[in-house]
Parts: sequence; C-alpha cells; structure tokens
Amino acid sequence: MTLSRIFSIVPGFFAQDSPDANVFNLVAIPPRFGLIDDSPDRWTTFKMKIDALNRAAPEGTTYKVLFLGRHGQGYHNVGEAKYGTKAWDDYWSKLNGDGELVWGPDPLLTPLGISQAEDARSVWLAEVTNGIPLPEKCYASPLHRALSTWEFTFSGPGSFATERRSVLILEDLREEHGVHTCDMRNPRSKIERNFPPPTHGFEADFSEEDLIWRADERETKEHIKQRAATVLDRIFDEHQSVYISVTAHGGIINAFLAVMGRVPYPLPTGGILPLVVKGVEVSTPQV
Repeated sequence: MTLSRIFSIVPGFFAQDSPDANVFNLVAIPPRFGLIDDSPDRWTTFKMKIDALNRAAPEGTTYKVLFLGRHGQGYHNVGEAKYGTKAWDDYWSKLNGDGELVWGPDPLLTPLGISQAEDARSVWLAEVTNGIPLPEKCYASPLHRALSTWEFTFSGPGSFATERRSVLILEDLREEHGVHTCDMRNPRSKIERNFPPPTHGFEADFSEEDLIWRADERETKEHIKQRAATVLDRIFDEHQSVYISVTAHGGIINAFLAVMGRVPYPLPTGGILPLVVKGVEVSTPQV
C-alpha cells in the first residue's frame, strides 16, 4: 500500500474560498488577502484557529494555509490580449513573437507585471504590521515570469528586511505545457544565472534541458491535475511548515483547485488566492 491524500478547502476564512464567491467583485489581491475577519487582532485569531484545527485533527489529517500566487503580466499575456484567445491558441502561441513582442520561450514580465508583483509585496508588508503569518516555505515554478514575481514580492528592496526568504523551484509547478512557446522553460544553467543560490534552490534531479515541452502536444487537464496532486502531497509531507507560498500560473492553480474539488477560479495576473486546505491521508493499492 502507498499513502496519498484527499484534499479539500476549509471555508469560512477568506472571501474567495467559497465556491459561491462572486469573483467579479474581487480584485487580484483584496485587502487583508480577503480575510473575512477585519478586527485589529485578525491574524492572531486566524493563527489560533489554524493551530486549533491541527491540534484537534485525527492522525493522518493536517491543515495548511496556502497562498497561491499567479505571476504578474508577461509578454505572452499581452500577445493573447492583442490577437484574441482563438487566434492565439490556433497560431500565434506557436511562434516566439510577432516582430513587435517576444513571448517565447519563457517570456519576461512586462512593466505592468513588475508593478503587480510590487503591489503584492505592498499587501504583504501592510499585513505584516497586523501580524500575518509569513510563509515558512516558498515554492515556485521554474518559468521566468513566476520566479521574477516571487523576487519582486519577497526579495525586493525593503521587503521583509528582518527575514531571509528563499524559494524552492519545482518542475511540477510550471504552466500547462506543450505547443505554446511561452510555456517552454529555459535551461537550468540560465535559470540559475538569473536567479542564483542560495536564495533560489532547485529540487533534486532538476534537469538542465526542458525534457517535458512538446511542440505538437498540449498537456491534458487530467495530467496537470496529477501534477498538482503530486505537489500538494510534497507540501503536506513537510510537516513542520503550515504557512506556504506558491508562485506559479493560472493553469496549475486551477489544477490545485480541481484536486480540492473546487471549480476554476479566474485569478488575474499578479493575484493571490489564499486557502485553508485540509489533507487526509488515505491508503491506496500499490500497482
């Protein structure tokens, strides 16, 4: 037998965590990250409730708080907006650019994307003064737009000066891959030059070349959902860490939600979706 988990969202903490939430009335990062409690001691109360959930949990059940961040706007987002989703999917996404914009492979953040990441940092810093629990572990996609977003949010000038933040780069956190050149990653050596250690670290066995992306095959929704489940299991295996930051992409974030039994959530670029997640260990037959 092997152990895996069943994941679900615990409602009642954040405005976004209800499947009935009116997403059109929610901004990319609401005040307090959407925490419903707006009292002065809101984060102290929140931490007490999370601690109580974990203390009362039966063996094999764990609660964690995930801050799921989508990267800021990249040049591929501008390209899709310029040509429309159908023309983008049918033609333009398969190219590296159009002579004006360059979106592949592995595009950069636009100036707006950088501003969105800096806005996320500002929201974090505003809530630090109110006692928000900082991420004990940070994970990110290896794609440039995600790592840049993490850097501007957690490692930029003036941010979290008393805390040394670091991030672990996971291959399984990349965007839905294949066909679209924007979802082809850079070689490991180039990523490491742009995002050097010790702040940025790679998971074990992270390959030099992109061995996953295929020019003629787009990843299926079922496969990206399996990837999301693998990442969640990894996060929940880290028993000491309760508060987790994940900086990635809309596709993998919605795959996380699918694993948790939640409908897709149209998180804007630069947005952060906080969730209290319950993981319950289950035994499965070993094949």
